[in-house]
Amino acid sequence: MPMRTIVAILLAAALGLLTAATAHPSSPAVHEYELDNGMRVLVRPDHRAEVVVSQLWFPVGSSHERPSLTGISHALEHMMFKGTEERETGEFSRTITREGGRLNAFTGRDFTAYHEQLRADRLQVALELEADRLANIIFDDEEFANEMEVIREERRQVVDNSPVRVAHERFHALAWQTHPYRHPILGWPSDLDHMTVDDIRHWHEQWYGVNNAILVVVGAVEPDAVHALAVEHFGPLEPREAPSVRELREIEPLGERRGVVHQPRATPYLVMGWQVPSRASAEDPAQSYALSLLARILDGGRSARLAERVIRGTDIAASAGASYNAINRLDTLFYLDGRPAPDADLDALEEVLRQEIRRIVDEGVSREELDRARVQARADQVYRLDSLFAQGMEIGLLETTGIGWQAMDEFEEALDRVTPEDVQAVAEEYLRDDRITVVHLLPEDNGTPAPDARGTPGGATDPATETPYAR
Repeated sequence: MPMRTIVAILLAAALGLLTAATAHPSSPAVHEYELDNGMRVLVRPDHRAEVVVSQLWFPVGSSHERPSLTGISHALEHMMFKGTEERETGEFSRTITREGGRLNAFTGRDFTAYHEQLRADRLQVALELEADRLANIIFDDEEFANEMEVIREERRQVVDNSPVRVAHERFHALAWQTHPYRHPILGWPSDLDHMTVDDIRHWHEQWYGVNNAILVVVGAVEPDAVHALAVEHFGPLEPREAPSVRELREIEPLGERRGVVHQPRATPYLVMGWQVPSRASAEDPAQSYALSLLARILDGGRSARLAERVIRGTDIAASAGASYNAINRLDTLFYLDGRPAPDADLDALEEVLRQEIRRIVDEGVSREELDRARVQARADQVYRLDSLFAQGMEIGLLETTGIGWQAMDEFEEALDRVTPEDVQAVAEEYLRDDRITVVHLLPEDNGTPAPDARGTPGGATDPATETPYAR
């Protein structure tokens, strides 16, 4: 039997198995409630283990910040672990730990979230504590000063000591002129130095009204019982005037943007990206699914185009990758990145990557490539949502970006509708030279290359830096 036929049979079988798995009744529904004060509660029962994950989301992140106040959403996240009128600093964490649970928080471009994982019958403990700090957090000058030192050190460790992450930060500042995704989540150092506790207090008052909060609960719970607990603990809180969010769009790009970043002991590295719509900002949501599958066609394992044609097919690339995150509330970027082979340079690497994009624009993609990308996308979705925490994350991300949790149920059909022509069309429309930004990372003169952000020489890192920053 020809290899192409064998591959087609295997793909069809895998698609059938994954479709059956995701359509199985074990994939539970989301139950939605709204309290009288405007707070929303989303519950997804999952009784495989007597565990519950509680996540309290706020639709505010670095993209809501203005110049001179970058990093304030992340700074407020840190301050929310301080004392309240009833509890001293540290008591929140000690209480959850005594219950055998875990807790933390994270900040992204479009959101901030606080989460706990506990035995299912102890959910009320988490909700009581979350309601207390939402209503009664104390912003102390000394605590603020100490925490800002922690944040500055976090920035030094996470960004400043990583040449690749410095390059990513400067890349986004160059790729966007007026778009708020140009702001780093951790903030610019000069803004952190001038931030005040009054800034934090005002940000909390503006964004952390109970009517702006979304409680997501996933685990061995009954939806109506969770709703009753939410009413008990959050129901007495008074709503505030909701903040207005202006639609911010990037000015029309008029040509390629390029930059060079020099860092001590950097390994040569390239990141390039095109301005593209997200799932939330696309006039036709189908375009976001086509872009997602295009990223997998380029970078979806050893048989993907970049692995086969650029890494193994040339002597130019030591590594190469593609990525696209559809879950953003605003337009985003489609990325390629990589590192050159020892005897090649960044210019040669950039050219072979551009050639792969031109080939897709001119020739399109095959049905076989597209089906393989679909299998990978479905498999990733199934495996990711096996985690209670990931289920909550998916719901929270979709809600805070304005897409809506219902997109989880539309995922399968949306993938099925994408055609090879759709993939070629989005490449032709968006992956144009006038929409591209390119940054080369190079070592300073006489510098010795350092490991990349993951601590290993070579391999490309995710240039999207979409990972939220936790405490």
